[in-house]
Parts: sequence; structure tokens; C-alpha cells
Amino acid sequence: MKTYHFFTFDLGATSGRSIIATLRDGKIDLKELTRFPNKMARIGDKYFWNIYSLFDELKNGLCAAVAEGIMPDSVGIDTWGVDFAYIGDDGLFTGLPRAYRDPYTNGAPEAYFEKIAKKKVYELTGIQIMNFNSLFQLYAAGKESSQAFRAAKNILFMPDALTYLLTGKKICEYTIASTSQMLNPYTKQFEPQLLEQAGVDATLTLPVVMPGEKAGNILANICNECGLDEIPVIAVAGHDTASAVASIPAENANFAYLSSGTWSLMGVEVKSPIINEQSFDLNFTNEGGVDGTIRFLKNITGMWLLEQCRKEWEMQGQRYGYPEIVQMSLSSKGFQQLIDPDDPAFANPASMSDAIANYCKNSGQTPPANHAEYVRCIFDSLALKYKHVLNSLKQLAPFAIEKLHIIGGGSQNRLLNQMTANAAGIPVVAGPSEATALGNAMMQAKGLGAVKSLDEIRAIVRNSVSPEIFYPQQSEYSEDIYAKYLSIIQK
Repeated sequence: MKTYHFFTFDLGATSGRSIIATLRDGKIDLKELTRFPNKMARIGDKYFWNIYSLFDELKNGLCAAVAEGIMPDSVGIDTWGVDFAYIGDDGLFTGLPRAYRDPYTNGAPEAYFEKIAKKKVYELTGIQIMNFNSLFQLYAAGKESSQAFRAAKNILFMPDALTYLLTGKKICEYTIASTSQMLNPYTKQFEPQLLEQAGVDATLTLPVVMPGEKAGNILANICNECGLDEIPVIAVAGHDTASAVASIPAENANFAYLSSGTWSLMGVEVKSPIINEQSFDLNFTNEGGVDGTIRFLKNITGMWLLEQCRKEWEMQGQRYGYPEIVQMSLSSKGFQQLIDPDDPAFANPASMSDAIANYCKNSGQTPPANHAEYVRCIFDSLALKYKHVLNSLKQLAPFAIEKLHIIGGGSQNRLLNQMTANAAGIPVVAGPSEATALGNAMMQAKGLGAVKSLDEIRAIVRNSVSPEIFYPQQSEYSEDIYAKYLSIIQK
């Protein structure tokens, strides 16, 4: 079998990496080339992504590959969902892409639903109602008379915008477009009536391409700059979670997954959308997957809570490594404070610890007294939130859920993995931690014809990684504790 080298650019909302994935003899391994922070740029009262800086990091990664003596066979780019760039008539960006945590969409869904009913929007898209979805970003941009919006000829979602800078080709990859709340999951096309009610001309969107298709070749000037041969860029599953789910080492279909990082995304993989009264009431989403699958899931605020607390404490002169975080949680008595990680108060507060303290006060609880109690509060609340969402999935999934696969960076959190298994009452299979990069690379392999199906992709991943299994143990996650949690989050 030929040896392939795939350049994967995996961009998250807080950091990014470039990685070389090597496929040989039915196994795939990864080597990180570069790692860099990704920070929102605040300009006045608005938040943006510096796409030009991100493009420089993309080229830095390509140069690093060449410096290692590796000539990639292809390139694939994945990012978080919903955000996009505006492209003008001259082919240039009309401004920096707005960041989804920008408060300009506050109240946008409610205003939009005065034009078209909330339930109708869900029936057309099957997408979880969240104020930062692309549909509401476009509506809010029109309401604030954004010049970048007014001058736009097209929009390109973040991975597609970077692909455009790399190749000069404009595409709209399916999985990333499916996060927008503008795409119909049955037709896999944008819904004109939703765009119209948002004040958006239908020509602003591009035809959808499926993951695994070739987007174009790297531009000659970039090849010269980086020392590259002319190589193709593959439209992988551009949404990072879609790439991650593609690499789950599952042996059958009877599983749920938790893509754990800044965000936690819990769901099941199905063949067709699940859009009904119950999924609407529970606010589940139907996003595009690879090989014609649907990722039926719910977005949960994940390690963002802890990340923001750690940044805050570091600014105060107290830096904690992960081993210390684990010990802090273990040293603190459980279930003294519980929060709903998805409460709007935690979206982007000036102080996460203050936001947690205020939530506790407002729900009749004593706020955490020290950093260890904050950490324990976050871990307990996440484990119970996972149980809560999994219980809903069990009601909606067309099969019995036998295990929970945790993938992504959060799969390395052995303490939270065990807490989740204890709370959920089913085995937790943790890993791979580099699920997104693996899925990105394997979709490049599919685009080049090295593999033919999702089943073949997962067989290669199973042959390449060794997940750790956490079985439920006798624990303090009793039904009384769960009832206490539900009473708190429903106040």
C-alpha cells in the first residue's frame, strides 16, 4: 500500500495546530508541526477573528512540513462552526469575520421569530436554536447596517475562507454549512425563505459540496513561498466535530459520542434527520456528517468554564497544571455547588468565577469558597449535564445506546471520564484525543481514493489507537443528587 502524508490544519476557537498524518500499512499516525493560540480580537465593542493571522499560521505549518522533508499529498482544513467571512466583488474580504461570542446577536433570534415562527425555522433546518447561529448573525448584521455585510457578494464559512486564500477557489462545504441554521438537512441546500426573512440575497451563498471532494490546488505563489509542489486541497469535513465523529473507533452503530473540548457536543450518528416535537422541545440539532450521515446532537458548554477560570486565576498570579486541577477536584467535597453550564451567564463573562458565584447565589446555593471548589463545581456539573443530555438521547435515538465514546482533547481528562461513566451508568470509551485531526486526514485519504467508506476509515482508526474504557463504579451520583441538579437548572 502506498504511503500517504496528509497535512491537516485543525483550528479551534482558542488554539490551532498543523499536523502531518501518515497513512501506511493500514495504520495512521500523527506528528504535530506547529501549535499557536487563536484569540478573538476586540475592536470597540465588537469581536472578530484575525483571518490573515490564521492564514499566516497555515502557511507556517506548510513551511514546517517542508522543513521536515515531507511533501504532503494533500491539505485539509477544519474549524469550529457558524462563523464566516464576507467576500466583496473584488474578491477580497470586506472585513474580518465576526466571532460567535460577539454580543451583537443577543435578542436576534427573538426578533427574527417575529418574521417566521421559531418552530418553522426548526422544521426547515433541524438545527438547535442558538443566538450565534449564522442565520442570526446575518440578520443582526443587517440590523446594525454592517458595511461589511452590505458590500458582500458571497459568504465563506471559516474553513472555506482559508481554503479560498490557499487556492483562490470559493466553495461551501456541507458539514460546516449545516451548522448555519440556513441549510435544509433533507435537500442539503440553503432555504431561500430563511435567507429572505433575514434580509439576505440567496446569491450570497454558494452551492454545497460534499466532504471528500477536491476544492482546488494550492496557488503557485504560495507553493513558491513554502517550497511546495502543486498539491490539492480536499474539502474535508470542515466542521471540526464532523471530522472528529468520522474517526470514532466504533465497531457498530449503537453508540453515543461526546466530542469534548471548549465545547462539548453529545449526540448519535443516524442515517436521516430526527425532527419532531420532542427534538424541538429539547432543542437538539441535526448537523451534516460524512458519507450521508446526520450528527444528531446537542451543543453543551464544555471546558470553556474551566479554561476561563484558569486564565483568570493565572492573571491573579496562580497558575494550575492539569495534575493540580485533578487533585483540587478530588480534595473538594462533591455536589456542594451545581450549575447549568449552558446558562447564558457563562457565554462570555468578564469574570467566569464571578459568573459562577452569582449563579449559585441566584439559585439559593452558597458560592464556592476557593479555587478547588470552583473546579469541583464545574466537573460535577458537566458530568450531570452529560447524564441529562444522554437521557434525552436515549429517548430519541432509533437504537439502544450501549456505550459513550468520548473523543477530542477532553478525552484525556481521566477524572471527568470516570465521573461521566458513574453519572451516566454506561461504559465510557475515551479516545482518540486527536479525533479531529484523524478525521480530517482520513477524509483526505477518501478524497484521494486511498479509502472508500466510513467503515474503512473507522477500521483504520481502530487499528491505530488504543482507547481507554471507564466502567461505571459505585459512586455518589445518586438519583437524589440528579434530582437536586435538575431542580437547580430548571429554576
